[in-house]
Amino acid sequence: TTLEFMFYVVWSVVSSGQDARANKYRKNLWPDVYGKVIELGPGFGVSFDHLPHKTARNGQFVINSDVIKSYTAVEPNPFMFEKLQANAEGHGFCVNYDLKTCMDSNNQGTANDNSDYVPFTISRGTFDDPESVPQTVWDNAPYDTVITSFSLCTARNPQESIKNIVKLLKPGGTYIFIEHILHPPPGDLLVVDGSHINGAFWGRMQKLVSPVWNLFGHGCYITRETEKSIISTPGWDSVEYKYARIGGDILSYFVPMAFGKAIKSSQ
Repeated sequence: TTLEFMFYVVWSVVSSGQDARANKYRKNLWPDVYGKVIELGPGFGVSFDHLPHKTARNGQFVINSDVIKSYTAVEPNPFMFEKLQANAEGHGFCVNYDLKTCMDSNNQGTANDNSDYVPFTISRGTFDDPESVPQTVWDNAPYDTVITSFSLCTARNPQESIKNIVKLLKPGGTYIFIEHILHPPPGDLLVVDGSHINGAFWGRMQKLVSPVWNLFGHGCYITRETEKSIISTPGWDSVEYKYARIGGDILSYFVPMAFGKAIKSSQ
């Protein structure tokens, strides 16, 4: 659709700065990714840099198949597919498409298979409700790890999305997240970066620009308290997170982050 293409264009421009800011926190979380993995909203897949890697027999530095057994990317925007596939293949994934949800895609999967390569499936969908989750995703559940990066800010129903994350995880599985959120209040002890930034002022600014941001960000809400939604969702054994207020260019003041991981109850 036009909105999807517009967001693809916007994300092509702003994502490099966004990811540069996020990578500081990803590098401490993404090494914990393991097993059967599913990511909601991977975009261009730039976070693959921080996944466990190894040197393959051909000398290429690839995703470590001893740690990551399979990877499913649930991406709602088909304009992202080409760059997503290129990034995945650049890290040694063997890409295929979920034909039930990507019938209209002109993209083809990886031409050559290799036993060193980890299978990677691109599926179009969301976690907004059980019907929005691709059937292939349900069929292959449960998963060892679920990842979201700046995905729940655009979810139509973030609480339902988190419930589906819990359902998709195996008992004891790990949910790793980094999400845009409303500025936490001044003095919050969970703020590990940017504590000098006036959270009260910039929180008001977030609320002021939110309608325009939502329009050009394809439904991105920068005023959500996603970390609180995660905590309030039943099914976790533990939830740990921190905040980062990001300074620098003017846009960064509008997108503080909550990042951390949650472990599903083993019961």
